[in-house]
Amino acid sequence: MDTLALRHALGRFATGVTIVTCRGPDGRFEGLTMNSFNALSLEPPLVLWALRRVSHLVPAFTQATHFAVNVLAESQQALATRFAGPVADRFAEGDWHCKPDGAPVLTGATAVFECVPVQHQALGDHLLFVGEVQRFTDADLPPLVFHGGRFRGLR
Repeated sequence: MDTLALRHALGRFATGVTIVTCRGPDGRFEGLTMNSFNALSLEPPLVLWALRRVSHLVPAFTQATHFAVNVLAESQQALATRFAGPVADRFAEGDWHCKPDGAPVLTGATAVFECVPVQHQALGDHLLFVGEVQRFTDADLPPLVFHGGRFRGLR
């Protein structure tokens, strides 16, 4: 199968854009831009997302006691780009806060889901993470969308 063509075809499915965060085993904030996020269940409240198995962040997320999925607003495209690339201190930009028992949460996101990991499982070239939502917030803000390899707004 032509994986480049498959990736292109999959890019035709418009998704929201998130920054998934955790506190690593050393206490440092970790996070990355992610669009492989979905709701899984309402009872219990479960969400899922996937991380490439070769990512340097695998140890942080597999050992984390909490993670947060920050659904980006259209105005937060610069943060999406920042967290997608190799930046020394990704959290130097944005208004981040963190409860002692939680993961970094972004002020101004259109939604935030604070989760306790339930399971992670290797599937193909990714790890699938399932988390139980402990707390969430939402705001009536236009979301940032990813489609056809580009960030977009809904307009």
